[in-house]
Amino acid sequence: MPRVSDEHLAARRQQILDAARRCFLRNGFHATSMQDVISEAGLSVGAVYRYFSSKHELVTSIAQSVLDGADDLFADLATAEPPLPLVEALDRALQFVEAQTGPDGVFPLAVQVWAESLRDPALADFVARLYSGFRARFVVLARRAQQAGELPADADPEAVGAVLFGLVPGFVLQRVLAAGPDPKTYLDGVRALLASHGVEK
Repeated sequence: MPRVSDEHLAARRQQILDAARRCFLRNGFHATSMQDVISEAGLSVGAVYRYFSSKHELVTSIAQSVLDGADDLFADLATAEPPLPLVEALDRALQFVEAQTGPDGVFPLAVQVWAESLRDPALADFVARLYSGFRARFVVLARRAQQAGELPADADPEAVGAVLFGLVPGFVLQRVLAAGPDPKTYLDGVRALLASHGVEK
């Protein structure tokens, strides 16, 4: 029998992930069964289980795809040359988030991943490791801002990085769950807070 190409295998795997994502967005994780995903994908039971043995594997794979783009962006922000001012870095992060908060974006699904991680220890560990990595990117951003003189010499980069990163999921939750402030309004609030503490130039 001819060997199935890697491209074909990758395309079939993505077909299943896309079907699962549609089901999860439409019905939620708990109301979606593997049979729902199989029907949505238009494949046989064996074809789907060849790639994913459980709904947990689907959830984890989708979570990885949801958050990989964010990690790439945060890495770029943390290593930009010259170092980005904190508000500019946050602005870029919010613009990325804003583009993915609509019905077809990745962050409505990310909110479901957060909720599911409270029930699933394996997924909780996965999310914790990933978000620890995100936070570390923002610690680097804060440390470089301190070296550039944007933050006081006695500021704790770990603490500042944690708060900066916290602003991003805070924005996600407001946009997804409550049609919260747009990026400009949110950033204006951040600027006001920073200026009141003599941080923003």
